[in-house]
Amino acid sequence: MSCEKSFFKQLRERGFRLTPQREMVLSVMHEREGFATAEEIYAGVQALSSSVDISTVYRTLDLLQAFQVVAVVDPGDGQRRYELLGAHGPRLHLVCYACGKVINTDLEAVRPLVDGLQERYAFEADLDRLSIPGLCQECRAADQG
Repeated sequence: MSCEKSFFKQLRERGFRLTPQREMVLSVMHEREGFATAEEIYAGVQALSSSVDISTVYRTLDLLQAFQVVAVVDPGDGQRRYELLGAHGPRLHLVCYACGKVINTDLEAVRPLVDGLQERYAFEADLDRLSIPGLCQECRAADQG
């Protein structure tokens, strides 16, 4: 099931309406590749309709997060970044705490860790929310130079 259909179904089941504003936020997120800040999403929505305010975008993003339709990372710069889940499958998010860059990679690098957690603790990791903070290559090089 596509993320839109899943979101629409969850809205109905929980008594929410599918508003044009919610549809626009979801549409803008579908057009984006990778993570985007709320302000970047808002700019995309504004291109569709100037009648949507930033608070509506934030409320919609909170709803999408509650329904587990988006992944959210906070690189520590005060700008949370959002990405639709399911668009690319589960991915590991490497978040640079110096510049805020988010690097998406496949989960093979952490597969032994995830398997070990399952085996040892019967713990099922939520891979759609997995992010690891650190320093990207550029910030590490600048720090060393």
